[in-house]
Amino acid sequence: MLDDLWSRWLASGRDGGDANAKARVNAQTSTYATKLLDALPLAPGAALLDIGSGEGLVGFAALAHAPGLHVTFTDLSAPLLAKCEVRAQILGFAGQCGFVACSAARLAVPSASQDAITARSALAYEAHKPAAFAEMLRVLRPGGRFSIAEPLFREEALAAAAMRARLAVTPDPNLALLHRWKAAQYPDTPETIAAHPLTNYDERELLRMAQAAGFEALQMELHISLKPAPPRQWVAFLETSPHPLAPSLGALLKTHYSTAEAIMLERALRPFIEAGGTPQTQRMIYLSGAKPLSSSSSSS
Repeated sequence: MLDDLWSRWLASGRDGGDANAKARVNAQTSTYATKLLDALPLAPGAALLDIGSGEGLVGFAALAHAPGLHVTFTDLSAPLLAKCEVRAQILGFAGQCGFVACSAARLAVPSASQDAITARSALAYEAHKPAAFAEMLRVLRPGGRFSIAEPLFREEALAAAAMRARLAVTPDPNLALLHRWKAAQYPDTPETIAAHPLTNYDERELLRMAQAAGFEALQMELHISLKPAPPRQWVAFLETSPHPLAPSLGALLKTHYSTAEAIMLERALRPFIEAGGTPQTQRMIYLSGAKPLSSSSSSS
């Protein structure tokens, strides 16, 4: 089967091929999907549109719990859509599924055709988020609901920007090596942070976008988890990246560092990675709402 950067990251880029890390990722993402679906009542026979389906985590979880549900899986990645289609056949859901290649900002779905919409870590990659909310409103039937869960990466970018600012005042060889890594994975200036899809929003801005699009009964929660990082295999850690658009540290050591610099950075990082225990923060925005019943308030 063909692959692309999205399918490669989901297959191994987020866990580095480490079975223990993969199990932790699967447990965490299942928690995200469960909470997302808890905010979305699904009647028997309802039509659900899943935006940015990836490997189908949310869509298949919904199919397992809602009898007769029809799910339209959407994604920009042809390999991931193909994987979802194969999985639907294996699980016996093929007759209840559709598969559409499209972006969140241009949903190739008829207007007023869906009872519910889900998205998990999908709008984060959409450059035109207001357009995505407008499209969600368009394809929902009056009274239909959406529920999304999106990561908040802005803090990581602000941390990289703080490193840049500190280095401009006080040169520090070790901090410079660390900054080079983080700046390759996140924007690190006010201008690039504001322009990058992954960092051009926070929880309040997503809420305002949904309200501006015309949604009502909006509910938003920001979940922040701060806990010690588990011990990691160094080789696997080198192959991980925080999101599909970011290069791994292993790749960066080959392209952005001299041999001496790579050795210096490994000596500084490896003991902490293998021992675990350093603070690890995860941020997830949960947002849900409804399309008004009044036709005068809804999109055509």
